[in-house]
Amino acid sequence: MDFGLVLQTDPPASGVVSAMREAENLGFRYGWTFDSHVLWQEPFVIYSQILASTSALVVGPMVTNPGTRDWSVTASLFATLNDMFGNRTICGIGRGDSSRRVIGQQSASLATLAEAMRVIKDLAEGREATLHGTVVQIPWVRDGKLEIWMAAYGPKALALAGEQADGFILQTADPDIARWTIGAVRDAARAAGRPADAVTICVAAPAYVGTDLAHQRDQLRWFGGMVGNHVADLVRRYGIDGPVPTALTDYISGRQGYDYSHHGRSGNPDTEFVPDDIVDRFCLTGPPSAHVDRLRELAGLGVDQFAVYLMHDQPEATMAAYGADIIAALS
Repeated sequence: MDFGLVLQTDPPASGVVSAMREAENLGFRYGWTFDSHVLWQEPFVIYSQILASTSALVVGPMVTNPGTRDWSVTASLFATLNDMFGNRTICGIGRGDSSRRVIGQQSASLATLAEAMRVIKDLAEGREATLHGTVVQIPWVRDGKLEIWMAAYGPKALALAGEQADGFILQTADPDIARWTIGAVRDAARAAGRPADAVTICVAAPAYVGTDLAHQRDQLRWFGGMVGNHVADLVRRYGIDGPVPTALTDYISGRQGYDYSHHGRSGNPDTEFVPDDIVDRFCLTGPPSAHVDRLRELAGLGVDQFAVYLMHDQPEATMAAYGADIIAALS
């Protein structure tokens, strides 16, 4: 199993760069960031500094979207970084949540996302693509490579990930939900004529190493609220008795709304509806042995990478514990 680190691009950017450099030293192979340009600093500017400060770390957004940049701009950003640093970027992408809603726009449709993934990949890898009715090609790309990993929860999105994406990002570490979503992605890949293992599987979730479970739950409750935004969309689309497992949908019954000014932050007041058992299921808590046990279970389900969110009050200690006790046990 590979490991990634997920950070918000809070100022100063030098702190993000320093954390990513330390992550590589500890054995993390991927460096991810949020991509929400109003709430945090512009990530692609910071990627250049991360790549310059590391030797092999693969860097990208978790996740970008089709709506806040023209697809040719997104492709050129990745292609430029790859030309400078040797194909060390990755494109995590989804329909768009905070980056779109904060500026008064809705998430993109799956049809738009599917087209965007094709165009961005083709342009970043030097091929022609049709954009806005015009055939476009970036002439200076040489030997470009860009994997597209798609974030998804619902049945149609999971099908698209299996049919088209290079990787699938599941933002919850619940084994039951992982089993259902990974199965759906692999079924879709097979139906599309791809090998079942053609899609790399990445689980992304907060991790907090320690012994005070009550404190850890309070620190990580924000994640259930963030996931709840996507779950609420699924319930509106499919209903409470639809194809989405109740293991994912039941807990949002007490959700009242969401203020994005607290997005991804410990102490988010809009996440009080998230019960302790959801924190325990969605996140990794407890001593290192508990993390290793959960990660081994996820690896047994086919998870190739665990990406660690560190939005809590002990990020350095948790990252160090992963480097000292956990990564080696799963590598």
